[in-house]
Amino acid sequence: MKTSLSSIQSLVTEIKKEMFSNQDIYALVSPSAYDTAWLAMIPDPTQTKEPMFKTCLDWILNNQNEGGFWGESHSEGRPTIDTLPATLACMVALKTWNLGEENILKGLAFFQSKAEIILKLDYHHIPRWFVIVFPAMVELAQAKGLDLALTRGSKTVLADILSKRQEILEMEDVEDDSHQYYPPMLSYLENLPCAYHADQQKILKNLSVDGSLFQSPSATASAYMATGNLKCLNYLKSLVHRCPNGVPTEYPVDEEFIKLLMVDHVQRLGLTEHFNEEIEHILKQVYGNFRYEDSRRPKKHHLAKKLYKDALAFRLLRMQGYDVKPSCFCWFLQHTNMIEYMEQNCEQLPSVLYTVYRATDLMFTGESELGEARTFSRKLLEKSTSIRNKDDNLVIFPGLQKVIKHELTLPWITRLDHLEHRMWIEENTISPLWQGKASFYRLSCFNNEKLMQLASENYKFRQSIYANELEELKRWSVDSGLADMGFGREKTTYCYFAISASCCLPHDSIIRLIVAKAAILITVADDFYDMEGSVSELEVLTEAVQRWDGKNLRGHSKTIFDTLDDLVTKTAATYHLQKEGTQFLKEFKDIWRETFVSWMMEKAWSDSGYLPSVHEYLDTGMISIAVHTLVLPASRFLSQSLTMEQHFKPAHYGKITELLMATTRLLNDTQSYQKEQVDGKMNMVTLHLNENPQANIDDSVAYVKHILDEKTKEFLQIVLEDGSCDMPRSFRHFHLSCMKVFQMFFNSTNLYDTQLELNDNIKKAIYIPPGHTQITPLPKGPSSAPPEKKEVIKVSARFDPKIKIKNQGGKVFMVQQLFKNPISVCGFGAVYVPPRF
Repeated sequence: MKTSLSSIQSLVTEIKKEMFSNQDIYALVSPSAYDTAWLAMIPDPTQTKEPMFKTCLDWILNNQNEGGFWGESHSEGRPTIDTLPATLACMVALKTWNLGEENILKGLAFFQSKAEIILKLDYHHIPRWFVIVFPAMVELAQAKGLDLALTRGSKTVLADILSKRQEILEMEDVEDDSHQYYPPMLSYLENLPCAYHADQQKILKNLSVDGSLFQSPSATASAYMATGNLKCLNYLKSLVHRCPNGVPTEYPVDEEFIKLLMVDHVQRLGLTEHFNEEIEHILKQVYGNFRYEDSRRPKKHHLAKKLYKDALAFRLLRMQGYDVKPSCFCWFLQHTNMIEYMEQNCEQLPSVLYTVYRATDLMFTGESELGEARTFSRKLLEKSTSIRNKDDNLVIFPGLQKVIKHELTLPWITRLDHLEHRMWIEENTISPLWQGKASFYRLSCFNNEKLMQLASENYKFRQSIYANELEELKRWSVDSGLADMGFGREKTTYCYFAISASCCLPHDSIIRLIVAKAAILITVADDFYDMEGSVSELEVLTEAVQRWDGKNLRGHSKTIFDTLDDLVTKTAATYHLQKEGTQFLKEFKDIWRETFVSWMMEKAWSDSGYLPSVHEYLDTGMISIAVHTLVLPASRFLSQSLTMEQHFKPAHYGKITELLMATTRLLNDTQSYQKEQVDGKMNMVTLHLNENPQANIDDSVAYVKHILDEKTKEFLQIVLEDGSCDMPRSFRHFHLSCMKVFQMFFNSTNLYDTQLELNDNIKKAIYIPPGHTQITPLPKGPSSAPPEKKEVIKVSARFDPKIKIKNQGGKVFMVQQLFKNPISVCGFGAVYVPPRF
């Protein structure tokens, strides 16, 4: 393990130097074979038989794929559609200088054998740029004497493409780009037929300040060969100097955009912990520019790319705590023409729509713009993926298509980070991010071997820790007696999986075991109150927890109390802040006291047939779900300087914790109301139905889900906005991780009560390394007996005579000198009544 950690640290050091310390952002951008070929065609004006940019020619000679093509391939190795014009351009460049005869022969063999297949596969969704570029490259290659030996099928497709190109050329003015969301026709200068060539004056009039023609290396190369303009030449020289190992599809690139893509990639690989400072530095710079960005919109053909960048920046900045508003990327909703363009071309904009959809995950209360953007982007993503399924078309890269389907199927808040990292490691081949003028826009860091090695080793290192901790937890579960209670649910593995996979705590974190042990104990104790214990047993156990003295307990009650006492005592001892150690122990016990009382209260309600009001139920139910019992004590270990008094005390937890308690209760209730109806237990859904006899069960479920949705938005705002809560980010994000666990368990069904549903995910999280798919049985854990049905027993009204009792409207209250405020009671238990939501 030490060697593995040492290897990880060594890789981190290398990557920091290569990717974050290195100021050459172009090292992160994959070269474009097509554009590099066009620069390689330019003759040296002083030696016309020699290329001006020999390094570009050398790149072509040294970067032909084994299959004979230039350009990129899908994850399964199939060449992408942009390899056809790229391969033609590279062969033309070599033929121009009578070099690379073997390369040309391999390129021709590829084209002759694969062109028809690629064209037919992508025929129904051939992009506009391909319609313009491909015929021109075929014509140029044939003019250079290259025998393409087009098949009958290729000729048929090519004829159709030529017809489409003619329609485009006749409909659009070469110079006019005022009404287009596509690149202007003049940016395809190298592909325009002779009859449509712009004269020198038109070319020079459209040059940018930097000497480029629409920042396109290939178009600028053509412009220079046509005009000999020195500004064009200087641009090209600057480009080759900056990118000596192949030029990108556009220059200059948006460096800020590249950095955002890099940050997103590193985070999704699960490597944030290793690059926190670097990520924060980049996002701080982006936020400064983002906040005061010039309000002028770029040209229309750049708007889709701008939307991609803005949506990505919004998500990354909001997740980092920055104050960003939806309007920073939802501006597209106000552009009717752009909406129509996106609707008509959704299959060509999957990465843009995907990024917009992901940005809307982080929706706060009242942000209707995000709701509108979410509905719009989802509709188009569903449309584009359904088209692919119907036509078996692979213009959308398979990896990207898989990720999009995953996004649409499982909401972000239901997904556990550790498993998300695994998926991204395995799907890192979705490197095409943006469709350029004549090729896909890629980042080389997406396929950086060292980065991928680091991600894989980091994941496997965590797996080794998790596997060892789970074995330790299983022993504890057996030794404590919780695994052999003979009733209820045995959830040792589920509990540990949930906490370990939900957030990337430090390698040596004791938080995982504290939370997992508490969750196991909560499950057993809750089942004891629900199905096993008699009223008298439960009253005695509840009283023992209030006194924190289990000397008179027997059987299951003694096992539960002894385990609880051991867990609380050892946790408090581990928390070695001497100044607050005693106070922490008291607060920890108080949380458990009120949790046991809430279970007793619900037991009394159930057995007596009493139906509380919706508000009364939620006041108790948000305590009985016991999520605060997990999150608050464990949060102490996030930082020993953490001051939590106002968040830790029963009856007035901090807002973030109260929202977590309420939302997890509502989540549970939306999936468990049918089972609890059978068991004779009340539930938020059935209580609402009881109070609203005119409603049906679907209405009541919708009512609870609406409350849940609004509270979740409020919760997210407190978690993600640095100014919304006085607690540190680690505390808030730990609350978010717990929320995601409950969302995972209760998203569309009650996964927690299943036996095998999560087994595959557990294997992937803990046992099977990334990239492996073998199915192995889970290591055997403690066995559990099926729950036994118990006869309902009426509550016996036994109260301590020292406690004053009073009855108000059928509700029992007690007043004790220890507490100033009335507290609801059942048997010997007492529970604080928190403020209503």
